[in-house]
Amino acid sequence: MSARARAVFGVAIMALLLAIYFVFAGIRAVALLMSGTPVAVLMGVALLVLPAIGIWALARELVFGWRSTALVDRLQAAGLLPDDLGPLGTRGRPDRETADAAFPAYRDAAEAAPDDWRAWARLGIVYDACGDRARARAAMRTAITASRS
Repeated sequence: MSARARAVFGVAIMALLLAIYFVFAGIRAVALLMSGTPVAVLMGVALLVLPAIGIWALARELVFGWRSTALVDRLQAAGLLPDDLGPLGTRGRPDRETADAAFPAYRDAAEAAPDDWRAWARLGIVYDACGDRARARAAMRTAITASRS
């Protein structure tokens, strides 16, 4: 199974589990709201608000995933994916030491061209290969924003 297929499968499972949770939380929320006691009504409201926040967070993550995947696909179609990260390991990920060695060139390219979505997307890919998911996501968000202008 490819990395993309695993990711899509994981998202589908998490979305399904979240939907099941929403159904059960909604049923419990209605019961609490119908009880009429102040504490139960407050708990019922909380049970309705928290799933709404969950839906918003899930939608945000799905949109981010869709947009970042579209940018990576565009890089791949143009032959611009980072090719100096070395061979993939047994888990389908590049060697971290090789990625760490390649990192400065991608960082410098993104700093030199702050409006170039390609440089930021490539930096995001390399950050991910280096194991820094938070910065990888930030770089990819910058790439998504730059690709719109």
